[in-house]
Amino acid sequence: MNSPTPNHPETSAFRVGLTGDFYKDGEPVYPDFDLEPLQREPGIALANFDEHRDEIAPEQLAGLNGVVVLSPSVTRHSLSQSGELLAISRFGVGYDSVDVAACTENDVALCIATGAVDRPVAEAAVGWMFALSYRMQAKDRLFRDARWDQRGSIMGSGLHGKTVGIIGFGGIGRAVLQMLSGFGMNPPLVYDLVLDPDTITKLGGEPVTLPDLMKRSDFVTVHCPFNEQTADLISAPELELMKPEAFVLNTARGGIINEDALFEALSAERIAGAALDCFVDEPVTEPHRFAQLENVILSSHNIAWTRELFRDIGAMASQNLIDLANGERPKSVINPEVFDRPTFQKKWESVRSSNS
Repeated sequence: MNSPTPNHPETSAFRVGLTGDFYKDGEPVYPDFDLEPLQREPGIALANFDEHRDEIAPEQLAGLNGVVVLSPSVTRHSLSQSGELLAISRFGVGYDSVDVAACTENDVALCIATGAVDRPVAEAAVGWMFALSYRMQAKDRLFRDARWDQRGSIMGSGLHGKTVGIIGFGGIGRAVLQMLSGFGMNPPLVYDLVLDPDTITKLGGEPVTLPDLMKRSDFVTVHCPFNEQTADLISAPELELMKPEAFVLNTARGGIINEDALFEALSAERIAGAALDCFVDEPVTEPHRFAQLENVILSSHNIAWTRELFRDIGAMASQNLIDLANGERPKSVINPEVFDRPTFQKKWESVRSSNS
């Protein structure tokens, strides 16, 4: 990631900003985010925010036509002075930190990096399934403590003949299904709030209710977005349905699994274990209560972070804005209805005219 030179972009250019958390002390935090596509695109002027704020301030968006957003939230207040802004391009696929309705009302398209995270997140989830079922952490600790003679006390279990339950059957959930197809597992169970049963069946899953999935699965892996429908989707009643030898994994968003209920279930060993990449309150800057437990694998919402992931996310986040600058509609827009608004079209046409 080459640092763009902070500047006051020419008025004739399509002006793109990067949120302040892409840099620390003037150096790129994530060098694998390749800015070359934006830097070499004729007519685009690039600059990074002077500082990082947890919530983007209105003045940080002043004069910009697009912004690539890493972690800051985008609120109604953030957009209150966004007269020239055409698009927010999220560096990722989650957008629960962005007020989508406010974007539409202020004629701002919200774009994400659709598909860029599918394989890395799916690989991480499958890797965690092996780590949990083979009890890799416990075996590692046994060796480190020089307790070789106790190795027979820690037995794992293979994936063959087991059942995975996939909650959320978008790109990541489907990639999980494909990756597990060669391990001799039972047909995967799928619960999705949007897809119809016929579509799930055609894609290779068995559509089931949530209670049925919780009862029958040896692994429950969560890949749905966080919203009003999915908040506390898995709580005490759902966890009580699980087999005592089953595991739950969450690589989606904190809050989909009720943390109090999960902590209680794990502490009482009513389920075998869990792997958690996301939490209700992030960032986690003090020791978390889940870290007290031996039957949990934890990561800092970065389990799927790889060089390839950041390369691909950056490429798509950049392409969204390059498309807009060139008068093309981006492929990964969350609020496509914004393109039907005359006020958005007028603003877009103004930018295209000045950039031609």
